[in-house]
Amino acid sequence: MQSNFKDIINVDKPVLIDFFADWCGPCQTMAPILKQVKDHMGDRIQIIKINVDQNKELAARFQIRGVPTFMIFKNGAHLWRQSGLLSKKDLIDLLDSYA
Repeated sequence: MQSNFKDIINVDKPVLIDFFADWCGPCQTMAPILKQVKDHMGDRIQIIKINVDQNKELAARFQIRGVPTFMIFKNGAHLWRQSGLLSKKDLIDLLDSYA
């Protein structure tokens, strides 16, 4: 994952990265919300889920201390980061501002 991470975030649309874990209750709560956000925004954004237990090096590189942690990248630039639950409306508004 780390080798192609630069390719994933280096696109001309917002890329929402969801650092999650299978054992994380709030992460499971966010899964359907993220699907609704993707369904609403379509091809204007990209959502990538990264399991911190399977991608320890990447999680360490971004100092992920809690899950879920969300980050937004566009054209390879880190634009935003937040941990915890987010509403569908907040995510859509946020992604619209970077689209």
